[in-house]
Amino acid sequence: MTHLVISGGKVVTPDGVLDPGWLEVENGTIAALGPGYPEQSGAPVTDVAGAWVVPGFVDIHCHGGGGEAFTDTDPLRVGTAVEAHRRHGTTTMLASLVSRPVPELVNQVAALSEMVQEGLLAGIHLEGPFLSAARCGAHDPAILVPPDPSSIRKLLAAGDGAISMITIAPELEGAVNAVRTLVDNGVIAAIGHTDATEATVLPAIDAGATVATHLFNGMRPLHHREPGPIGALLDDPRITVELIVDLVHVHPTVVRLAARHAGPGRTVLITDAIAAAGVGDGVYDVGGLEVTVIDGVPRIAGGGSLAGSTLTMDAAFRNLVQGCGLTIREAVTACATRPAALLGLGEETGSLTAGLAADFVLLDAELRPTGVMARGEWVK
Repeated sequence: MTHLVISGGKVVTPDGVLDPGWLEVENGTIAALGPGYPEQSGAPVTDVAGAWVVPGFVDIHCHGGGGEAFTDTDPLRVGTAVEAHRRHGTTTMLASLVSRPVPELVNQVAALSEMVQEGLLAGIHLEGPFLSAARCGAHDPAILVPPDPSSIRKLLAAGDGAISMITIAPELEGAVNAVRTLVDNGVIAAIGHTDATEATVLPAIDAGATVATHLFNGMRPLHHREPGPIGALLDDPRITVELIVDLVHVHPTVVRLAARHAGPGRTVLITDAIAAAGVGDGVYDVGGLEVTVIDGVPRIAGGGSLAGSTLTMDAAFRNLVQGCGLTIREAVTACATRPAALLGLGEETGSLTAGLAADFVLLDAELRPTGVMARGEWVK
């Protein structure tokens, strides 16, 4: 196990930026850190003068990467997707599944749950099939169904504790009861792909929903006389909002407005990445739908709806700072600290704190990764 000291960088901690600062890695954890330069500890010192040292990114909404999608549950292919994002600084991630018939999802969840137990994945997110056909985006509308109790029970049983989050449209029959069931079983209930009014969203929030799935995208638009889901979710202090900051899904001004209103405690950046992330343009399958990626932007074939992204978390971090005007510390909270806390992993990862996992990213002056460490080991 790696034992070393990182020295001379700008170390972003929960209490501020140590510039310069240092941190010691031992047995897969951050053994110590502090301002200035370290005293001799016997460990080899790696000089990263001028680099930003930030916590490893935590992505709670990702469908794949490196040419592979999580819907193909072969462990080698799942590993390829995870590694593709790890090279870009994501050290903790959920595997998101797109809408499919419930029996098929049950099989996918059961297979991925083994990789959750092994630690390759932090959990599973089901984005569907309990979504609105009116706001289905890149989900096959023929597959979408209301969240009946039997389907929820089967999925939770298949996951055996591995399902971390399920997205539901609150206007569907049985949605509010489904939210209660998820919360009672320790699963995050998210609201998304919805055409609901504000009055329909609020009961789901009262029932325990705590996340807005990619706010603005796949939702009835905000209107000054009917706030709809965007107004309800953004304005409620109980809701953490996901934002896709590829500067395509959401305009930088809107990102800034949302992040400023929600604040660091309720803002989480996600990739919503498909298999094309880290690969390039081409034709891909997303939940049985043909998706064409042109200039890095995936759309349903024929110029239809946006179909996820090719984003990586380092690019999201960079876009939030350089494209939207937020600070490095705000970006760290949105990309690492808040999503880790949301998943209940704040005592394990998500910040540069002594005793937590040695998950961190070295960023150059342009905020591009020059090194990634996951659980105390350098990522190749």
